This record gives sequence, structure tokens and C-alpha cells, in this order.
Amino acid sequence: MERKVDVIIPTYHPDDKFRVLMRMLRRQTCPIHKIIVMNTGDVLKDEEHYMLHSAKHNVKLEVNHIPPEEFDHGGTRNAAAMASTADILVFLTQDAVPADEYLIERLVAPFDQYPNLAISYGRQLAAPDCGVIEAYTRSFNYPDKSFVKTGEDIPRLGIKTFFASNVCAAYQRDIYDELGGFVTKTIFNEDMIYAGKAIQAGYGIAYAADARVIHSHNYSNLKQFKRNFDLAVSQKDHPEIFGGIKSESEGVRLVKQTASYLWKQRKGYLIPSLILKSGCKYMGYFLGKRYDRLPIWLINKCTMNKRYWRDYGTIGERMHTGLQ
Repeated sequence: MERKVDVIIPTYHPDDKFRVLMRMLRRQTCPIHKIIVMNTGDVLKDEEHYMLHSAKHNVKLEVNHIPPEEFDHGGTRNAAAMASTADILVFLTQDAVPADEYLIERLVAPFDQYPNLAISYGRQLAAPDCGVIEAYTRSFNYPDKSFVKTGEDIPRLGIKTFFASNVCAAYQRDIYDELGGFVTKTIFNEDMIYAGKAIQAGYGIAYAADARVIHSHNYSNLKQFKRNFDLAVSQKDHPEIFGGIKSESEGVRLVKQTASYLWKQRKGYLIPSLILKSGCKYMGYFLGKRYDRLPIWLINKCTMNKRYWRDYGTIGERMHTGLQ
């Protein structure tokens, strides 16, 4: 069944990866009805270039500019969805480069193959400049075999049942509307929160291993700490999704498998680095799960998203005056 597909991309000072991303979207075998860019700031570099080349390929391009203080991981994506009339919403990030011209086709294919799917998310491949540990983490989280997850998988997969990533994911529009879209005012992790709602509502989530984007990061230990702090905050703020579901065991499994991989590859000298990086992740997660016990000044040291905590400041000062 042919469906109308729109692609939604939030941007903030995008680099050359975004240019390649836009070029690859114009080459897709699956027709794209419209690309909606939600740009944080007044200017999108080379906007006229993107407009011109999209028009040449009969792809509509809509660029919306929003003030930085109004950006929200869930709310901004919801605003873009409101501007779309498509049957399927594909969300990408500005640094997710399609590996080939079949990305959209393969990403939306599971909706025709399996009934009752809310989300189909793609595989993230490590970039050529990616470190060994991060590259293995990518293969751990994004294997080469496709599968479908439902609520029946929670006892087996735990929190991984809710795993999905808006780096590259497609959503059934009617289910998206039924579930109310993404949660607004979230520090991040809007994709997993929505996925949790979808699973609880009886829908499935597909992982399309053949829908591939090149996307990876070489985060420092400090940035890993901060990212995991924010991840834990998002989980603590949504006990209706994550309450009672352990996630630490999945982290331990990743560390063990990565260490084994490094040893087999004769890169055992990287194991101390793995332990340090993993320790930073764990400490960030540990503190994030307890953020309500921390003074606001310490929270601002731990988070990647200081803007999120602006409204928390006065509340936090009242809550933690004894700790300030």
C-alpha cells in the first residue's frame, strides 16, 4: 500500500553531514512528500541551496525557524508533525546520513509486513572516524538482524523493549495521534518514552536492520557522564513507563561483551579506557536517578541541557536550601 511519507529534521548549526543527508534524501527510492526542517535559530546556512535543489527533485522543503529558548525534544517534533499531512512521519537528526538510497523504503516496509506497528527504527552504523569502543557499542545496540518487539518481550528484554531512536525512526501517523505524540518538556529521550506508551497500548516496535544511517559519536568521558545523567532524569520523571524496570543489567552486559571483544581483537590495552568510560556512564546515571536530592548548582554541573533546568531553579532552591 502506497503511503505519503514526510521527513522531519530538527537542526542547530548543522555541518557538512546535513548537506550529505539532504542530498541522499533526494536520491531515495521511496518518494518523499515533504521534508520539514525545524531549525533552532534565525538562519539555516545554505537554506536557498537546499530549497533550490529540493525543488529540482520535486521534493517539497519547509524550513521553520524557532528561538533556542523554545526548542524541546518532544514539543519541537510535535510542532513539525502538526505541519504534516503524511501517513508516516520519519524523524531524522541532522547528523544521520543515509547509507544508501533505500533508507526510507526499508524503514517504512515493516508497516506493510506486520500489523499493529507504531514505530520502525533503523540501524546506526559507526562512522569511519569512530573509536573502537563506540563502534562496538553501535553493533551491540544495532545488530544486523531485524526483529519486532511487543509487550510480551518485557520479561526477556527489560528496558530494551522500549528502545527506539529518533536518530532514524518512522511512526504510523494515526497511532502517533492516538497516543498524543511525544511528551513535551522533556530533557530528552522522547523516543523511548513514546515507545513505552506504544508498547503499553498494545502496539509493536520494529527494528529494520536494513534501513541504515551512518551515525556515531566520540564522546569524552565527561560528556558520557552528562548524557547518562540526563537519560536517568528522563526515566525518573516517567515512572509510568520505566518504573520497576531495571536498566543497569543491560549496561553490565554491554561492558562484559565489549571487554571480551577487545581482548579477542588483541586490543586489551583499551580495557582500562572502557572501565573508566563505563564508570563515568554509571555515575552519571546514578546521580540522575537521584537528581531530586541534588542542589540546582550541582545539577547544572551534571547535565548536558542546562536550559531544561531554568524553570526548576526556583523550585530546586526551595527544595534544597539545606544543601545549597
